Amino acid sequence: MTETHGIPRAQDQLFAPRQSARDKFAALVVGQPGWGPLLKYELVQQLSQHVAGAMGFALRKVMFPWLLGACGRNVLFGQNVVLRHPHKIRIGDNVVVDDNCLLDAKGDTNEGITIGSGVFVGRNSILSCKNGDIRLADGANVGFNCEIFSASRVAIGRDTLVAAYCYVIGGDHDFSDPTQPVLAQGRRSAGVTIGDGVWLGAGAKILDGVSIGDRAIVGAGAVVRESVAEAAIAAGVPARIIGQRDAAGRS
Repeated sequence: MTETHGIPRAQDQLFAPRQSARDKFAALVVGQPGWGPLLKYELVQQLSQHVAGAMGFALRKVMFPWLLGACGRNVLFGQNVVLRHPHKIRIGDNVVVDDNCLLDAKGDTNEGITIGSGVFVGRNSILSCKNGDIRLADGANVGFNCEIFSASRVAIGRDTLVAAYCYVIGGDHDFSDPTQPVLAQGRRSAGVTIGDGVWLGAGAKILDGVSIGDRAIVGAGAVVRESVAEAAIAAGVPARIIGQRDAAGRS
């Protein structure tokens, strides 16, 4: 079912009248009001976010969980990892979040980002909520330079491989009124569901409303506008079914 959201732009929040700079920053980045959460966020970021080498890994391993909603054992955060609304980010055990990643759980009513155990998030990747939820199940692997966006719900299954430069786009713009700019018409979202053991080839783009069944394969550079059945092989722009995997996982 498609949900429609009026999501404020970042610049609208930053330049909103009758709000202090602290309140604007807290709403956009910290996600909690008051001086306590702000000071704790600043302390953790200033002392650990940019520190290189083994010392940086050690500091972030100790300090980042202070901000998170939950954090398991043996979680490694690379250099320059950015957290937004971190109290709505929950991470399991044995997880790697590589350098320059953004984990943005922003929203007023959402649950945020849930990352299962054994997950790898490659460098320069973005997990971005706009009042939506993102769930990465145990063993999921997100390659370098990927973006996962959610304005309602995006779920990626167990042991699924998301190769580099993939986009999973759980939201779209409403453009029904041709007399108005697209940016003025809000956002709609049906969400995206990707099953267990799926392989998204490099540069694949999964559009809003798509469901991909367990063990399916999406070819490199494909643009997926319609759902893909379990164990199917899809490729092309737009993507179409070109094969089926057998029970042993072969094509």
